[in-house]
Formats: sequence, C-alpha cells, structure tokens
Amino acid sequence: MRLRLHALALVSAASLAGMPVRAEIAVSANDGHTVLTDAGAQVAASPPAPDTVTVLDLSASPPKVIGEVSAPASVVGPPQSVAVAPDESFALVTSSTRIDPNDAGKIVPDDRLTVIDLKSMPPTISTTLRAGKGAAGVSINREGSLALVANRAEGTVSVFRIAGKDLTPAGKIDLGNEKAGPSHVVFTRDGREAYVTRDGDSKVSVLTVEGSQVAYAKRDLTAGVRPYGIEITPSGDVALVANVGTSSGDQDTVSVIDLRAKPSRVVNTVSVGPTPEGIRLSPDGRYAALVIENGSNLAKASPFFSDKGMLRIYALSGTDLRKVAEAPIGRWCQGAVWTKDSRTVLVQCMVDRRIEPFHFDGTTLAAREPIALSAGGAGFRTAEP
Repeated sequence: MRLRLHALALVSAASLAGMPVRAEIAVSANDGHTVLTDAGAQVAASPPAPDTVTVLDLSASPPKVIGEVSAPASVVGPPQSVAVAPDESFALVTSSTRIDPNDAGKIVPDDRLTVIDLKSMPPTISTTLRAGKGAAGVSINREGSLALVANRAEGTVSVFRIAGKDLTPAGKIDLGNEKAGPSHVVFTRDGREAYVTRDGDSKVSVLTVEGSQVAYAKRDLTAGVRPYGIEITPSGDVALVANVGTSSGDQDTVSVIDLRAKPSRVVNTVSVGPTPEGIRLSPDGRYAALVIENGSNLAKASPFFSDKGMLRIYALSGTDLRKVAEAPIGRWCQGAVWTKDSRTVLVQCMVDRRIEPFHFDGTTLAAREPIALSAGGAGFRTAEP
C-alpha cells in the first residue's frame, strides 16, 4: 500500500481556511536520533534525522497532517511522552534522550520539556523548559492548571503550574529510589491524586494533589513486572496499567486498578502478549487499544523475534478485560490514539516511520492507508476525554 506523501512544512492558507472551526487534534512526537539494529539494540542514528512533532486532524476523513515543527523527542520511555491541553491550545512533549553533543555515536539522557503552540499553523515552539533527567511520561490535569513529568533516569516527578499556555516549575517529588524508573504519571479524574508507574522496581506509586502542591503518599501498589503505561477511564472508576515485562518472549500483562475502592487496589491482571508498549482507552471508556511489540523489538536472531507487532483491542466491563479484535502492525510500534467516536484507532510505528489507522466496528479491525512520518513515531496523544 503506497504511503501518502505530505508537504509537512508547507500548509497553505487555502487548506487552513478549509479546516473545521475546532479540529480533533492528535500530536505525534517523532524520534529521528534513535534506530533499532538487527541485534535489537537502540543506538544513535548515523546521520540522525531531526526530531519532530507532527499535528494531525482526526476529524478529517481520512485523518490528515496539518503541520509539523522540529522539536526534541525520544522513543525511550512509554509513548505517553506527549500531553495535549484540554482546550487543544498547546501540547507538551518530553525528550528523555538525545545525541551526546561530545560524541555523535552516543545517546545520553535528556531533560527537555517543550511547549508546542497548536493554535498557530504550522505549529510553533512557545518555550523549552527543564524537567528531570530522562523526562518521559507527561500529563495535564482536567482543569489545565497543572502538569506532571515522570523522570526515568533520576527517580523523580517534576511539577509545573500552568497559566494559559505558560508553565512555571513548581518543584520535584522524590520517590525514594533513583533507580525506580518512573515512566508515566496520570491524574485521577477529580485531580486529587496521581498515579506513577515505576518500571525500575515494579511499583505504582500514589501521589496526593492539593492545588499545586503534590506529594508522595508513601503508598505503592503492585501490578506486574515493569509497569509502564497507565490510563484512567473517562468515568474515573478504573485505571489500566501495561506491564512490559523483560522482553524475554513471555506473555506480559495489563493490570486493573479499582479506583472506587478505598484505598484503591489492583483487582485483576490479564495476559495480553509480549511487551504491551502502548495503551490507550477509547473516549467512550469501553475499549483499550494495546500496542504489542510481539518480539518485533528483539534481535532478528532471537527465537522470539517477529517482523510484525500486534494491535489488540480489549473490551472493558467493570474490572474485566476481554479481547475482541487484533490486527498485525509494523515493527517496534509505540503509541495509539482513538478518534472521538471510538471507531478509529491509529498506531505509530517507529521502524516504519508511519502511522497506521484502523477502523473498528466493535469486533473487527480494518486497516486504512498509512500516514508517513518524517521520523520514528515515539509518543502519541490526544486531549483527555
């Protein structure tokens, strides 16, 4: 299937005039400095392509690219390295790694948090801030007043106050273990708590939130091996945690946290396949899209290698998960997003440098024409439903 080619940097006035008054925005962060070798190693690209951020309009049929800007991005960490403001006016993009400025063949931790203005087309960088070393998963609360960043390489979570599109650093939370590997962090729907996955020591930590004051509650949940991505249902009743395991060919898991329970607790864990890298709940809260590596990130000589990942859709009923559909996808795929009607799911693929859309009718997935990216898709997000 031939990829559509997009003139990403040249968005004409005529095309902008035809855009809907309120687009349904998705933001893709693309890593151009990292490649996957046949031995399954993540190394510096030679030469590296620019890291970019691509903005898509999901209300168009088919979804289309409406702009792009060069900005730091990284595939290291869960693909929730993007957060979109509730009013879609700006996006936050983290960069957990970069090319070593003193050695072009080496990748080192990064700490940049970039604010992308989504109201200008093409999009522009508003400002660049510093989070913590290995800045990865990022989320904005429903009020649009606070952002949190999980810093994988230092065991902390950075706090930022938000006023309009302006962010101000408001401190860090120390999780008590610099090797905890905090990967992603999400706010509960009422904004009073946040949950942090820790793939370094396989815990999920609870944070308390009072205004702009965020603190470690010194309470940890046990989900599975290497909890990574985490999502909370639109109702706020349940959180799903993707446990990526050790990439050793095992069937890895998704755990269900009952947030209605006092205190909250893990109540169910389901095997879903090797390395559930990406997880995204549909806006109607009925389905979870899982991006399964399926060995596509392993050395080609490994007995567990596959040249295809898997997109798997699970129906969520209460705290139960049931697989309802699956389809093959490209290699080393990362994030997934849904359209607002919960009928289209789009998946980023890092090696293939494209986005793969699928129509979903509740029982089957039907592939649609891919969308080309300028670099490897590494982080993918829409505004929270």
